[in-house]
Amino acid sequence: MNRQDRFKGCLFGGALGDALGYAVEFMRLPQIKSVFGPGGITGPVIDKASNKALISDDTQMALFTADGLLWAAVGQDGGEVRFAADGVYPSYLRWYYTQSGNIKDRRLLEKQPHEKKNAVFPAGRSIMEYRELFESRAPGNTCLASLRSGKMGTMEYPVNSSKGCGGVMRAAPAGLLFHRDPAAAFRVGAETAAVTHGHPSGYLPAGVLAAVVAELVNGKTVHESAQAAMRILETYASHEETLSALRRAVELARGGAAPQDAVRELGEGWVGEEALAVALYCALKEADVKQAFIAAVNHDGDSDSTGAVCGNILGAAYGFGALPEDWAANIELYELLADISGRLFALAQYRGNKSI
Repeated sequence: MNRQDRFKGCLFGGALGDALGYAVEFMRLPQIKSVFGPGGITGPVIDKASNKALISDDTQMALFTADGLLWAAVGQDGGEVRFAADGVYPSYLRWYYTQSGNIKDRRLLEKQPHEKKNAVFPAGRSIMEYRELFESRAPGNTCLASLRSGKMGTMEYPVNSSKGCGGVMRAAPAGLLFHRDPAAAFRVGAETAAVTHGHPSGYLPAGVLAAVVAELVNGKTVHESAQAAMRILETYASHEETLSALRRAVELARGGAAPQDAVRELGEGWVGEEALAVALYCALKEADVKQAFIAAVNHDGDSDSTGAVCGNILGAAYGFGALPEDWAANIELYELLADISGRLFALAQYRGNKSI
């Protein structure tokens, strides 16, 4: 399997898990079963108006994360690049504009360097031309409040004390772009989450996901990738809560507990370390890709986020070709997902082993 297939698989996998879980977000498991049957939800719900499986704010923000990484890398190529400050934060402000209509710097609405013809890839559509991204899909209050504040959070200077899962759900693109250096992927992933989430358990899970994705792109198994990411995690301050959750996920995946019971023990996924632990458990436990998706969303908690993160892992591990074909064919924003994954791959190839 080539790396480009893993890039595409990671972004599409995240969108598929997000769409599957978005249909049951905020529903308790008994309600999910009462609506969809004893097995719970087992396939994306197709919106009648668009004839597509709708994505939530999780995929919206993952796309804007990728947009920001491309923006920083192309706009600052040849010099020091601060990916969170130079690209991701202003890209998140563009996402905030799609949700609120409020923007202070109108230049953010203009085409940015990565959206014009450049040395890496030809000119294409701006992300702001996709009107689906202007739909309000249960955006996270922490993300909205942080971006509304006018302050960019960092790990050193947090903007709040939130440990919500809004940081980890969007971090996979960092793992793709920096797959050659998983430690760098971890750092950039954590930095992108810290823009809006100031608690270590809000931004460190994002770093872990980015590192896991990086290792998967390089051909390691899910288990090997998780172990490598946890070793990087241990080098960061205040890692204990996230590390404990991940170790329990790995332990449960080796055990004989029923998936629904194991997921219930790991938590509902509303906070960063729980969302990552549930997603990792499902990716480790279920050998069948479709069953892993299903396990990741059929629970009491934040189903779209756990589904999205699990999908990122599955897609990076097994590639686009391993994803359910009928699910992918009907996903909202198919064109943009394909375009962004291709651009990330082209940029990663172009940058090669350059230092970030």
